[in-house]
Amino acid sequence: MIAGTDTDVGKTFVTVSLVSYWQQYQSNISLGLLKLMQTGKGDRELYEELFGHLDSVEIVTPLSFDAPLAPPIAAELAGEDIYLGIVWDSLTALEQKQNFVLIEALGGLGSPVTNELVVGNLAAEWRLPTVLVVPIKLGAIAQAVANVALARSLNIDLRGIILSCTSEKDATELGKIRPSTREQASEYDSNDEFILWRSCSANEMLVAISSFRSLSSFFHSDSIILIVSI
Repeated sequence: MIAGTDTDVGKTFVTVSLVSYWQQYQSNISLGLLKLMQTGKGDRELYEELFGHLDSVEIVTPLSFDAPLAPPIAAELAGEDIYLGIVWDSLTALEQKQNFVLIEALGGLGSPVTNELVVGNLAAEWRLPTVLVVPIKLGAIAQAVANVALARSLNIDLRGIILSCTSEKDATELGKIRPSTREQASEYDSNDEFILWRSCSANEMLVAISSFRSLSSFFHSDSIILIVSI
């Protein structure tokens, strides 16, 4: 499951990138794409626009509500209840039909899906391997620490952290330090992290990398750190 520390941190960009990669290099293997639930318009429509014509990708959004609000509030405004059994049934059906299933969550791990449960509860109870998308901005470390702490308390199988650039930066500045070839990029690899530089400024990238490395004992050495753009 692709989760985040908040809304608008790059979960959809990461999800779309993974599906695009799958189609480029694994198109002979079927893929299920599940949005846990949607409020307002956005992700489902984007998925359909980009991948709806592909026979090898099955897109499912089991629950959706018109109001772009937290699901419990959106459901109440619509006069409906949230039946998580529908989401579970959709997930298990996808897993039975498709070789691999990608799930995009909503909000952060602590975001409510009902009046009693948050996204993290579903990740834990349904045993969903999870990656956490963290935006590179002021306050990101506190958000990451809070979400990782929640994941630990719920025994979520947290596989890694993705650092996401959420604003466009001067490509010239980026080019000063970004590796230009695969061979040069390999110089930045280590046993515990892989770093992909896209469109963050040099200062943002260096601060983010330094900050998260300084907390490596908390995040664990097997954290996967990617830097991407949205």
